[in-house]
Amino acid sequence: MAFYADDVKLYRVPSTQPAIEGKAAFAAFYGEQRFTLPALHAELVNRIVVGNKVIDHERVSGIRDQPFEVAVAYEVADGLIRSVWSFAAE
Repeated sequence: MAFYADDVKLYRVPSTQPAIEGKAAFAAFYGEQRFTLPALHAELVNRIVVGNKVIDHERVSGIRDQPFEVAVAYEVADGLIRSVWSFAAE
């Protein structure tokens, strides 16, 4: 969590409203609903960096019955991730 701003916002596109707001809520969600899954694994397929934007293409397993792909875009300001947009393939 050291890389995230205190006021980080996570969006699940196409929603324009944040699904998660704030570092504490972000840590709670991942700590309680993701990192407790023993088979969780995210493979980085590709990364693109354009200025202060980082876009990751990931293949995620251990959440659903079958692996799925997601694109995650990060906006960085002052060395911290301020905004995250998650684009699910399905």
